[in-house]
This record gives sequence, structure tokens and C-alpha cells, in this order.
Amino acid sequence: MPRLLLLIALLFAVGCGPDLAAPSDREVEARVADAEARLAESEGGRLVAQAIEAHGGLAAWYRTGPLRYRYVYTRLDSLGEPAGDALDTRQLVDTWSARAVHTLAADPSVSFGWTGAEAWVRPAGADVPTNPRFWALTPYYFVSMPFVFADPGVTLTLADPDSLEGRPVDVVHATFAAGTGDAPDDYYDLLLDPETHRVRGLRYVVSYAAFNPDGGHTPETLMIYDGAQTVGGVTIQEGFRSFLSATGQPKARGTVTEVAPAPETPDATFGTPADAEVQPEL
Repeated sequence: MPRLLLLIALLFAVGCGPDLAAPSDREVEARVADAEARLAESEGGRLVAQAIEAHGGLAAWYRTGPLRYRYVYTRLDSLGEPAGDALDTRQLVDTWSARAVHTLAADPSVSFGWTGAEAWVRPAGADVPTNPRFWALTPYYFVSMPFVFADPGVTLTLADPDSLEGRPVDVVHATFAAGTGDAPDDYYDLLLDPETHRVRGLRYVVSYAAFNPDGGHTPETLMIYDGAQTVGGVTIQEGFRSFLSATGQPKARGTVTEVAPAPETPDATFGTPADAEVQPEL
């Protein structure tokens, strides 16, 4: 499971009601107050708090409840052309306690997910075109910027301003506490529009051990967000383009469509199905 989301799942999995995955107003108010106090402690945190408000606010994000969307990720070759089939799944994600269920768009009989404690694939032995444990929450992490930077375990530092596609951006550098999730050595540079305070993109690395068996992390990626859509009072991207930061070589592009709140989702939806196969930890 990527980054700090394992910690979030463990901290808050018991926070929701026994029947629905969506939290109560009381639970939302308590977590928002805690996050706002934490963000106010640093310059970087205060800038992230501004960004969160510009995207609709943390209370609206949590009150939306579970979120459905279709995420299509297309890897690109050095010329910017598709390199193989797109990774295309319809996702149901619990924004409160970081759990997810993916269904393959090309074959809805195949699904995988993360329960907050284990990854699974259904049916057992099904061919899934990705690492289920890693990918279960990775798209959600990018879709949910800047809201996830309000979570515990994140250190936010104001960095020097920069530019993106010829326009200035404010930069907040994010790192994670030791032992946070499967990849605590990841880092992110959140690139914010200085006028609207909205997210324009990211720079990041992936330190997930299964992809870096000798330690370290992948080369830095620049992800540029494209478009904006507002659903349930919160604003997220419509898509992205990503490049290798060092060379500008195209890496991937993607879209986020079919976005809809799903507040009536039963909590049991995010459990491991009886006929699923539990995946190894790494």
C-alpha cells in the first residue's frame, strides 16, 4: 500500500458507522479540527490549508463519502505514443479510511482492492495487469490532492517558488514519518497556483520496495494536472500528463471520468470478498 495511507487506514478504519462507510458529522468535525490545527503549525501547512479551501474544503471532502470514478492510465514511449494497453479501472474509494475496490473496465468480472489491512484479487488467480497492493490506492492519492496532505504523518515544508509551463507556482515539499505505509521514503512537491491556490501539478518519487529491491526510489516524475471538475462541492482534476523531470521525456497520461459521490455505500463493500485471493504483503 503506498505512502501514508496504510497509517490512515489503521487510525481511522473504526471511525465510521457500523453500516455505512461514510462518517458522521461529529467525526468529520473532529478530524477537520485536528487537521487544521496541524496545518497551521508550519508555513507549508498553511499553504496546503489554502489549497484545500480552494478545492472545496476538508469537511466537504469527507462528507462526500466514498467516491466513484473511472481512472485511465496510459504509459507512453519516448515519443509520447501509447506503450501497451491502458490501465483502465472503475474505482470505489473510501476517502475516510483509505480503502478501495477496483473493477477492470474491460472485464467487470475481475476486481481487486485494499481493505485497510490486506490486498485481494477476485476471482482467485485472475490476471490483473498491475500490482494490486500498490495500485489500489495510488490513483486515489493523485486524484485527492491536496486533501491527503492534511493527514497525520505528513511533514510539509515551504520550498522556493518555481514555474510550470511558463507560469509561476508556489511549492510545498512533503515527506513522511518513518514507518508510514509501504513507501515512507516517497516525497512530493505540490505545485500550487499562487493566485487561485489550486493544484497545478506535482513532482514526486516512488520508493515502494517491490519496485526498488535494492533501495532508493524511482527517477523523479513531473505530473501536470489538466482541467477541473467539481463534484459534491469538491474540485478535482479531469486528467494529467506526466514526464521524467530530468529529461522532459513523456511518461504517461490519464483521465478521471464518471466521478460521483457514493455516500450510501455499505461499509462491508470494502472487505475482502469470500471468493477472493489475498495478496502478499509486498
